Amino acid sequence: MGMIEIKNLTKKFDSFVAVDNISLSIKEGEIFGILGPNGAGKTTTINMILGLLHPTGGAITINGMDNIRHSKEVKSLVGLMTQETVVESDLTARENLVLFAELYHVPPDEIEKRVKRALQDSDLVAFADKRAGTFSGGMQRRLALVKAMIQEPKIIILDEPTTGLDIQNRVSMWSRIKELSKKGITVVMTTQYLEEADALCDRIAIIDHGKIRAIGTTTELKKFVGTGRVLEIISGDASKANAIVELLKKEFKLEATIKVDKITTVIAEQGDAILPKILNSLDKKGLTVASVSLHLPTLDDVFIKLTGSGLRDTSDDNAVSARTALWSRMR
Repeated sequence: MGMIEIKNLTKKFDSFVAVDNISLSIKEGEIFGILGPNGAGKTTTINMILGLLHPTGGAITINGMDNIRHSKEVKSLVGLMTQETVVESDLTARENLVLFAELYHVPPDEIEKRVKRALQDSDLVAFADKRAGTFSGGMQRRLALVKAMIQEPKIIILDEPTTGLDIQNRVSMWSRIKELSKKGITVVMTTQYLEEADALCDRIAIIDHGKIRAIGTTTELKKFVGTGRVLEIISGDASKANAIVELLKKEFKLEATIKVDKITTVIAEQGDAILPKILNSLDKKGLTVASVSLHLPTLDDVFIKLTGSGLRDTSDDNAVSARTALWSRMR
């Protein structure tokens, strides 16, 4: 049995199905990614794991315990770092950590030791008595991570942990996340950076419209694209995209997808031989393009194939209703 077991999980908000009968198992000590377009059901799933929302159907067990019937015990096992950086700006780094240790009911004789270790783990020893509001974004995110770990949870949920960080701080956060996994801590994370999921996650679930479209390692997921290589054509003019897709289908029997002015298809191993022929046909039809590339499948290619889009924005009224229902429950 996994550290987290989700069976036939469903969540409805009136007539809107936010999570639609999903099942998955997350192993102890693995880094498990949950990817999907905005509004896909990721946050709703995480809120149900945390016990902030009760499912309409199905069940979640954490370390063998039902997370609703044993909510107190389960909450002691789970830490959370939200997408928004939550630190008390008027308190020092040390005071932030002491406050959260007390809120998590860390034994009083343990607090000083855990705070010292947290400051070391976050490279904030020299800034322990500086107000957190004076910290850079990267320093605040490091503080937020060790705050979430102050209770020494078996599971840590990271909601887009590197959003807003520059590349140096993002890579630093990656190293910290990997260290958590090495210590046997189960990491569940969402991210808007597909290369981040590729670099960090042992396995990934891709969710869209409340359903799981695929689960697997990045290598397994990339097989959904095909065994060949991905041809990507940037037309530079969205009005030409349909004509390019028709040419690929008619002359080369290739099925392609369009995203604005980007046309993507998979070609077999003889890609180097067929590419000049495609370019020649485009030229004959007067379909000039901005760029052409041929590469091995990436997680981005998988994501687009399975969801039909890149990470999307949404202003769906149903999504707003879901957030309103959650807020009403938390008040």
